[in-house]
Amino acid sequence: MLARLSARADAMTDHDRGYLRRLRPLDAALVVVGGIIGGGIFLNPGIAAQRTGSGLALLAMWVGAGLLTLAGALCYAELGARRPQAGGTYVYLREAFGPLAGFLFGWTMLLVIYSGSTAAVATIFASYACAAFGLPAAMALPLAAGALAFVASTNLFGLRLGARVQNLFALLKLLAVAALVACGLLLAGRGQPVLAADPARADAGFMGAALPVLFAYSGFTYLNNLAGEVDDPQRTLPRALLLGMLAVIAAYALVNVAYLAVLGHAGLAASSAPAAEVMQRVAGPAGARIIALGIAVSALGFCNITLVAGARVLQVMGADGLFFRAVGRLHPRHRTPNLALLLLAGWTVVLLLSGS
Repeated sequence: MLARLSARADAMTDHDRGYLRRLRPLDAALVVVGGIIGGGIFLNPGIAAQRTGSGLALLAMWVGAGLLTLAGALCYAELGARRPQAGGTYVYLREAFGPLAGFLFGWTMLLVIYSGSTAAVATIFASYACAAFGLPAAMALPLAAGALAFVASTNLFGLRLGARVQNLFALLKLLAVAALVACGLLLAGRGQPVLAADPARADAGFMGAALPVLFAYSGFTYLNNLAGEVDDPQRTLPRALLLGMLAVIAAYALVNVAYLAVLGHAGLAASSAPAAEVMQRVAGPAGARIIALGIAVSALGFCNITLVAGARVLQVMGADGLFFRAVGRLHPRHRTPNLALLLLAGWTVVLLLSGS
């Protein structure tokens, strides 16, 4: 009987579940980029610099951690090609270890993992948006809640609109990264030596320095949650994960070159907001506002992806009978998991307002 159930699950297509395969290769690659680039690259390089002894070691750490993450992304590419359906990690755990593992993951994802990380990044969005537009700090919380409501609502009316919004977020955050790199490289040769050693610091070992770097690379798994909506997934998923990861590795390496060119290794290690400091030095207060806006857009794009990806997990769980059955239904016209999306967004706002 178990063999027959497994065969049924293998044979089930996402058309049976109601999803429409409309994500093209570029859309999928931008989901990978948008899911990885959040706020980490704008904040974490200073922590990594504190744990390395030179600019060369720092750059090697970012490239090495990127290649390590790429190995994980390629594993997900294989999993996605074998199980090209919505649900991602939930589906893999269910297939490998049984429904209990999938059940526990799905509930933890709802209560803590996706909702908690989204609420935290929404606060980052709000704080930088307030800085960019000169709003009082008291506006941060309602602004964050309103932003979550906005990104959730844009995905209630079909994948096409949601994909366009997500592509816009991804392109804007890449534009912010490009502006940061251009400003840093503008000072290369006139500022600090990029690869010089920092006599005040010693390498803390690979794992000690890699933790904040690996955190900045997390997020490539979100695409697999949307595998049921990816066109030609056996070809598109591996290519999108590979190209998206290579683009992020290149962007992160160049951003760190820019930081080192302007601040030097010692200055980067002492900075808690290196992106803002670089833009402040290059373009004054206007530059600081521009990068604050870029970080806000980047954070909001991340929130958009986590809500969309997490909703697919809840919908598949509901369809499997491991969650509320009503959550497993798709909108009859837009073919989107609207109830699952509203549930995840609502709980995220509750965590946000709790301040915990």
